[in-house]
Amino acid sequence: MSNYMLFTIIMLTGVLISAVSQVILKTSANKTHSSIIKEYLNLRVVLAYTLFFGASLLGVTAYRYIPLSLGVVLESTGYIYIPFLSFFFLKERVTGKKALGMIVIIAGILVYFI
Repeated sequence: MSNYMLFTIIMLTGVLISAVSQVILKTSANKTHSSIIKEYLNLRVVLAYTLFFGASLLGVTAYRYIPLSLGVVLESTGYIYIPFLSFFFLKERVTGKKALGMIVIIAGILVYFI
């Protein structure tokens, strides 16, 4: 496997981890907390920000080996991951506008690679 392919996969993994951390933050925000400290310093929030930090490290590492133009395209896949994760874990609906937006993003990614 070439470095280019390996770091493309690393970038996509980082974007997926970032999307997962956003869903974790949303689950924490949907709960009521007994104090403001517990609202911002609970296991879910700390875990989510730790995942964000790890995803950032993966992104920075990947950008050392892939072009910036490719990285931006790969980061746009986060807008596809989040509605699916929200549907499965938060039971949120995927509206027609969200579906249309995801189709446009996928079309843009395909145009870039073709």
